[in-house]
Amino acid sequence: MLREHENAASRPRWYRRLPLLLYGIVLTLAGLAIHLVGTIAFVLTDIFAPGLVASEWFGRLLAISGGLVLLAIGLAALDVMVLLRKKRQRHDVMMEPPAVRDLTVVLTAFNDEESIGLAVDDFRTHPLVRRVIVVDNDSKDRTADVATAHGAIVVRESQHGYGRCMYRALQEGLSYSDTELTLLCEGDMTFRAYDIDKFMSYIAHADIVNGTRIVEQLRAHRTQLTNFMYYGNFFVGKLLEAKHLGKGTFTDVGTTYKLCRNSTLRALLPFLSPSINLEFNAHFLDTALSGPFHIVECPITFHSRVGRSKGGNTSNGRAFAVGMRMIFGIVSGWPRA
Repeated sequence: MLREHENAASRPRWYRRLPLLLYGIVLTLAGLAIHLVGTIAFVLTDIFAPGLVASEWFGRLLAISGGLVLLAIGLAALDVMVLLRKKRQRHDVMMEPPAVRDLTVVLTAFNDEESIGLAVDDFRTHPLVRRVIVVDNDSKDRTADVATAHGAIVVRESQHGYGRCMYRALQEGLSYSDTELTLLCEGDMTFRAYDIDKFMSYIAHADIVNGTRIVEQLRAHRTQLTNFMYYGNFFVGKLLEAKHLGKGTFTDVGTTYKLCRNSTLRALLPFLSPSINLEFNAHFLDTALSGPFHIVECPITFHSRVGRSKGGNTSNGRAFAVGMRMIFGIVSGWPRA
């Protein structure tokens, strides 16, 4: 929790921090899993060992699974029907336009020689962009040279890892005093500069505007984001929403594309852990929602990348592993910074 940034009068009461709906979802999944395993075992026993009496232990499994589901329903009902009204911290719409609308754009890059020049050119042409910084995560190709040739400021992050590159990118965005907003994105051309106008429409209502790719009409269908990843992001987003009930609507926890107020980043960075790798975006959102910050999702377009994917979208198997680490972090907590 980022309670250090809240005064004593505004600190949430203990019941506001209880993620009962999240616990209810976890218990429901556990109950269904127990029921499924018991049913499969019972059927296999009936087929291959018909003389073995299995009804007693099967009944116990049914009782356990049913009890977990009933408890889950009770927790969810308590959270949604009783506590939600008390958990909501705002009774009006936030309306705080930034004093300076110009942006510092920071692009993360790793072996993106094919795409980085196109991405830099795209963002540099937007009228609100004051500069484009490329954080090169120790690429082995000509990423840095191409980015420099296209007018970007290039910094090198020698420690490998998506989380370390993201953390460094946020630090670089804060290093300029002539802009109050940092736009974080990737240099692979999956995201486009024209969506900046959407972000700017939302930033008056939030401290962080997080892009969501989970809009069917706004995504190209030939991308590295498979249907499994698409709906997996939606599922984990809803777990995050359940944990922070009353603080927002969330459908995508994996997108890099986001617009942040620098004042928010300064308060948030000490609580982020750069050692968290491909699940860093979920860690970022979860940590921000644990504090007094307001996050709004913005629908963005999502395009086929230029070059080869090297992150969590390389295969469904790898995406599943990343998703499980996201779920574990959201449910049980993240490693300390």
